Amino acid sequence: MRSPLLDRPGAVPAHAPDEAVAGHYGDPLREQRTVLAGGGVVDRSQRGVVRVSGPDRLSWLHSLTSQHLESLPTGEWTEALVLSPHGHVEHDIRLVDDGEATWMHVEPGASPSLVTYLDSMRFMLRVEVEDVTPSYAVFSTVEGAIEKAADQVVPRESLVQAIDATELPLVGHDAWEALRVAAGIPRLGFETDHRTIPHEVGWIGPAVHLDKGCYRGQETVARVHNLGRPPRRLVLLHLDGSVDTLPPPGTPVTLDERDVGFLGTAVHHAELGPIALAVVKRATADDAHLMVAGMAAAAERLVDA
Repeated sequence: MRSPLLDRPGAVPAHAPDEAVAGHYGDPLREQRTVLAGGGVVDRSQRGVVRVSGPDRLSWLHSLTSQHLESLPTGEWTEALVLSPHGHVEHDIRLVDDGEATWMHVEPGASPSLVTYLDSMRFMLRVEVEDVTPSYAVFSTVEGAIEKAADQVVPRESLVQAIDATELPLVGHDAWEALRVAAGIPRLGFETDHRTIPHEVGWIGPAVHLDKGCYRGQETVARVHNLGRPPRRLVLLHLDGSVDTLPPPGTPVTLDERDVGFLGTAVHHAELGPIALAVVKRATADDAHLMVAGMAAAAERLVDA
């Protein structure tokens, strides 16, 4: 659903799948510096929103996801994953409970498949699942670093007023992505593929609670955690900047002309220059001379091998 904030002066749509919101409002590097210097507010209304109500909602979600949710405090945001039976990541969810319902937001276009899965697992429990993306939207305030971001879900017709009420500078989604990459935070569909397990991209801890009961995919999580040998790992790449146009997600990362991984999100960062997240084979040395689309790349370790 196209954001009304795309009608603001200078607004330029973000790249797919985020084209329903502004990538920037005329000066992306200035917008990054604004956030880094103090803070800003980001329109993220392209994301899907799902509402789960009913008295069994938290214990039910606890049993289905990788996060410990049974005693989630009211108003506290957390992150959870839905895994396949083999432990591969299917959904990355940000969620909060308001005391009456649990609100979740997911990648653009992902809410229908999440609702389908949740509905298939309701059985006789007292829960109701609804895709409320047409009616509700997400925005985030950021104070200098993405780790200090705060999400809010508001009625979609109130989005503009709610964002303006923060009295923070409005910055585009490109600024959010630049801060995310610099912080080494993975994004589903960018730093993941159909084989991704949580250990590879640093989701153990933030999105996976290791001391909870059974859930789909837990056997893989436990086995890899105990053996300590995930097949791949997330790295931060510092690109040499010899090419003006940064390569898209999925571009091969090579070493001595052999593929050793794939590129995730590449951005022009206001302070760090051209950087990117990538997923490489576990055995790739930290000081390896990597190449991406003709550019030299130095890797910085983000996840232990």
